[in-house]
Amino acid sequence: MSHYVQIHKLPGHEDVRLPEKMSGSASGYDLYAAVEEEVVLQPGERRLIPTGFAIAMPDGLEAQIRPRSGLALKHGITCLNTPGTIDADYRGEIKVLLINLGQEPFAITRNERIAQMVFMEVPQVTFEQVDVLSETVRGEGGFGHTGK
Repeated sequence: MSHYVQIHKLPGHEDVRLPEKMSGSASGYDLYAAVEEEVVLQPGERRLIPTGFAIAMPDGLEAQIRPRSGLALKHGITCLNTPGTIDADYRGEIKVLLINLGQEPFAITRNERIAQMVFMEVPQVTFEQVDVLSETVRGEGGFGHTGK
């Protein structure tokens, strides 16, 4: 199923690349930094990085902002609150909350790939309040109860 998502380049960012898939079967669209000048993330530092665009999605769709695996492996650069959720009614600039978990400073330059955006369908649910939940083998076990 195909969805139409409108995208708007923000003024002053005409040179910044729009999100794009790096292969035909990729699930994520790479996002590019729209920083005005180089931003250096020191170890342990976090920063909100602009992308230079905004989107309009139909109801029932969300965009998730996720780390790029190569940046995480090679440099310790990842996204906080991963996945970050962009709701269908948000019309502001998409920004990426990056953190440097590595040992070295990391420089971010304009048009550098910094994260990826994955679109997901969001089901509508109706809650039914009950006095007792059905039982399962797992029960209330959580947070590592099934092993190391």
